Amino acid sequence: MIPNQSAEEASTGVFPAVAHEQDSWTEASNQLLRLMMDKVNRVFLGKNEVVSSVFAALLAGGHVLLEDVPGVGKTLLVRAIARVMGGEFRRIQFTSDMLPADVVGGLIWDGKRGELVFRQGPIAANVVLADEINRTPPRTQSALLEAMEERSVTSDGETMLLPQPFMLLATQNPLRDDGTYPLPEAQLDRFMMRLSVGYPSVEDEIAMLESGAQRLQPEQLRPVIIPEEWLRMQRDAQSVHVHTALLAYAVKIAGATRIAAELSLGASPRATRDWVRAAQATAYMEGRRFVVPDDLKAVAEPVLAHRLIVRDEAAAAGLQVGDLLHRLIAAEPVPVPAGESSRRRR
Repeated sequence: MIPNQSAEEASTGVFPAVAHEQDSWTEASNQLLRLMMDKVNRVFLGKNEVVSSVFAALLAGGHVLLEDVPGVGKTLLVRAIARVMGGEFRRIQFTSDMLPADVVGGLIWDGKRGELVFRQGPIAANVVLADEINRTPPRTQSALLEAMEERSVTSDGETMLLPQPFMLLATQNPLRDDGTYPLPEAQLDRFMMRLSVGYPSVEDEIAMLESGAQRLQPEQLRPVIIPEEWLRMQRDAQSVHVHTALLAYAVKIAGATRIAAELSLGASPRATRDWVRAAQATAYMEGRRFVVPDDLKAVAEPVLAHRLIVRDEAAAAGLQVGDLLHRLIAAEPVPVPAGESSRRRR
């Protein structure tokens, strides 16, 4: 049971453990976030919600998978985000003939030294674009597993830490495209969010055509922050308070996916952790020091859906994983403040 609180707090749905901390985050941080997103939205027209979701995932310390048909601007979006982030940016164009060493690096012969030296691969950067990640075989895809989880790479028995912050943004086309390989479940589980860009609206597509050669390009954007500032913002976002009742709510829904008859694979504990962190980042972006149920609901599908596998018979019957997830969330009662609960019993 959530402790008692005032009627005013109950009516606003504020959890009592942090009701006295309703003051907003520092104005400087909020201004930086707004400026960064505004700059990206000037390049990537009409997709404010997608941009906001990507920033929430990156603030939470996660990685993002952008999945959609070719030509909708997935790579453009990542390039714009990388520019406003500052730090070092690398792009890896995945192809069918790439090897793991092409990603993480390896030993090469240094003629001047007369010895083998390690040369870092393109994965060693603050913001890495893994473009068309599903066009490379699983062996090369697996080279990213350690980097995504441990923020390090191992080559020839030597482990090296990656720069901090480290953010991987990957794009992929639908699997029905020729020459694509499905991402393994272990790798999908390491992406905090999977997002779909979608086609632009009629107005935005006309505006894009009208701008022509004068259209603002990502390379014209100036960095807004430095990596150290982004690390501080990530720490602030992860310090957002989450009430125990909301943690239990998230765990119950994750548990429901593991026993659902329609699913052969449910949400992992990593998925639950990512869900809570994404909700914390969402609250942070709203200027709050605490998470409310709507924060969890807002990021549930992009965080959880790509980790769930529908059984063949359920898929044949037309079941969509997003619909099932929404049904499981709707079946679990939302935690309410104690004051609100007592009023309902009268």
